[in-house]
Amino acid sequence: MLRVLLCLALVLSIGASAALAQGGKKKGAPKPKQTIEEKFAAKDVDKDGKLSLAEFKGKAKKVEQIEKLEKAFKAADTNSDGSLSLDEFKACPKAKKAEGKPKQGGKKGGKKGGKKPEKT
Repeated sequence: MLRVLLCLALVLSIGASAALAQGGKKKGAPKPKQTIEEKFAAKDVDKDGKLSLAEFKGKAKKVEQIEKLEKAFKAADTNSDGSLSLDEFKACPKAKKAEGKPKQGGKKGGKKGGKKPEKT
């Protein structure tokens, strides 16, 4: 569960960086969907094929956001080499979801809202 949450933080941080990079475009204009590879490449500032922790954190300034990003990075860095490869990034379930792949598992639907009627 923690790994899934951390991966979500990873994907959100990359998405936020991409949104900031497109700051000059009009609001409401349809944005082209980026692939995982494109999101990864946008963060890979030195173009070495890996994301360092600094590249991963980007311009995050809030302490809470930085802490979440550091935890997400650590969870995604499965070989503990201090950087994220594209394969490590692709292995994150939330990164796959961001590319539009079907979600695995999860809760099934149920009744929405309201209380159950009381038995008399």
